[in-house]
Amino acid sequence: MGAPSLDMQEMTFRQDVRLLSSDEYQGREPGTAGEDKTVAFLTAQFRRFGLKPASGESYVQQVPLIETRAEAEPVISVGGGRGALLPLHYGKDVVLWTLRPEPVAALAQSELVFVGYGIVAPEYHWNDYAGVDVRGKTVLVLLGDPGHGSKNPGVFKGETMSAYGLWSYKLREAARRGAAGVLLVYDEDALGYGWEAVRNTWGGAQLELASAAQGSEPAIAGWLSADAGRALISQAALDYGALAAAAARPGFKAVAMGLRVSAELHASVRRFNSANVIGVLPGSGHRKEFVLYTAHWDGLGHDAGGAVLGGAVDDASGVAGLLVLAQSFARSRPAPDRSIAFIAFTAAEPNLLGSRYYVENPVIPLDQIAGAIDLDDLHIGGRTRDVSMLGAGNSELEDIVRPTALLQGREVRPEPHPEQGRYYSSDGVNFARHGVPAVYVRAGIDDAALGPQFGRAQLDDYMAHRYRQAGDKYSDSWNVAGTLEDLALYRQVGEHLASMRRFPRWYPESEFSAERGAAPGE
Repeated sequence: MGAPSLDMQEMTFRQDVRLLSSDEYQGREPGTAGEDKTVAFLTAQFRRFGLKPASGESYVQQVPLIETRAEAEPVISVGGGRGALLPLHYGKDVVLWTLRPEPVAALAQSELVFVGYGIVAPEYHWNDYAGVDVRGKTVLVLLGDPGHGSKNPGVFKGETMSAYGLWSYKLREAARRGAAGVLLVYDEDALGYGWEAVRNTWGGAQLELASAAQGSEPAIAGWLSADAGRALISQAALDYGALAAAAARPGFKAVAMGLRVSAELHASVRRFNSANVIGVLPGSGHRKEFVLYTAHWDGLGHDAGGAVLGGAVDDASGVAGLLVLAQSFARSRPAPDRSIAFIAFTAAEPNLLGSRYYVENPVIPLDQIAGAIDLDDLHIGGRTRDVSMLGAGNSELEDIVRPTALLQGREVRPEPHPEQGRYYSSDGVNFARHGVPAVYVRAGIDDAALGPQFGRAQLDDYMAHRYRQAGDKYSDSWNVAGTLEDLALYRQVGEHLASMRRFPRWYPESEFSAERGAAPGE
């Protein structure tokens, strides 16, 4: 039995994206009927392909989660400085949430401190918290890192975001410092997506691993719109431009702003198990060595207005691609030498919880995994002349991707927006942080018919207007020629990885290399 034809792959891909992103699946939110439908569909497909459960009789790994959902619109006020209270309108100016598993989270006249980028990075000789005690206070933090802020290639990684630029790192560091609140200043250039996506991501239910929810998180976390962030700094009689420039230079010192923040959020708290779904194609030779293909099945459910967030590209496309590859490998004769595992993770939006739980509780031991290939937000469009390797520079797994792309007539080029650090928002990064080489590869922006300017405009338009928004819907008008070419690339990389006799090594300069110890931000 041979692999499915391209026409059959296209039909299957379209059919699965259409189904998974339909209103019937209610945005695939964990802990809802949408999850039940999604998990049932995935397990049925894995069973139909003849894949084996990774452990015992079940394709499911239970992931214990805690959900905190605001019961009403949170309130926030900022006083001091130039006098009158600064009006902050929820949704328009600010989005608040909490990860504390408690019915009420609050700040009461909490002193506001500007801590620049909120980074403590000994290897870069950088400490934004030096000389300041923020225990019980609220910190105001810029997104990204000083490399992007200064445009200086000699600072951090220059324009390429480091792990310290992540919003999630900034929250963890503030928690380590004892901050009661964290306000992040939204920056579309550094984050990579629009304000509406921020509202949809953090305005609904927030999830945390049950094992990690200890109540030590900041009581209140929030995003300030770019305008609100500037207004807050102006309220403190400070100059935004001068403050941001100072924050990007070595030796920056935190600034007490003379403002106090009060906020209150009432929440319902729920504990439940969600599901990672895992199917395995046993290898024909080295069955106890594995190649992983991963995607996340979850979405955000609904927006504040009740519209279904179908997540057709993010990440019904990745799950559909995972199924195309699973079916293709399952029909191969003989089977690959190493076993191939296909994992659909829960709760990736926005904290990569399903993959985090997996690497902490692996069903397939991590030291038996040769490498992982992540399918996330697949390129929907025509063929491209290039391939983007997000977060390049880490392992010899990348040495498989480059010649494979060349055989397709494509070359690997730098990612179009290195300042956004998108590798760190892929499930693969959790494997990399635990010693397993992982790649996140997608089509580049050089459209074979219309060129790179068109390709970049298409990408930027999607991220600004449809990513994590109700407009991320499937259409029969999609051109998926480039999608299928990417899936062929992923398949060929996996085949090579399954047959090579040693595991890929880390590049010595990689931040994930064992020679460097723990990855930054951990």
